[in-house]
Amino acid sequence: MFLGEYEYKVDSKGRLPLPPKFRQEFGSELVLTRGEEPCIVAYPTSEWQKVTETIATKEMIPSKRRKVHRVKYGSAHNLTLDAQGRIALPSALRAYSQIESDAVIVGASSYVEIWNPPLWNAEKVSSEEEVYQIIENLEGQQ
Repeated sequence: MFLGEYEYKVDSKGRLPLPPKFRQEFGSELVLTRGEEPCIVAYPTSEWQKVTETIATKEMIPSKRRKVHRVKYGSAHNLTLDAQGRIALPSALRAYSQIESDAVIVGASSYVEIWNPPLWNAEKVSSEEEVYQIIENLEGQQ
């Protein structure tokens, strides 16, 4: 399980170290893709398989399925960690997420989000304003 929030520098070659706690969970390979918000999402390969199975089994109008495939798979990259536990962030994903020299890595249970720090701070404030109401609604459904 991925937990916590970590700040790292992106080096001049676009490489980002992953927190040591996360490296073991990922193993040597992972999948990066666009997040629904302007961030990069990193999945262990086993979790990526679950995502693809979920997409494959959902009923969708064919045109909508193609759109999901184009965005989710078209922006996905298989990566391996280097010897220092870094990943090379693809330039298209860096542009989408607006990540330049700094990044915030956020554990999100079964996957990780990689954010531009100012965008993460804005998202965090927005999420914190809504989270307790969301939790109360979940508790009321039990």
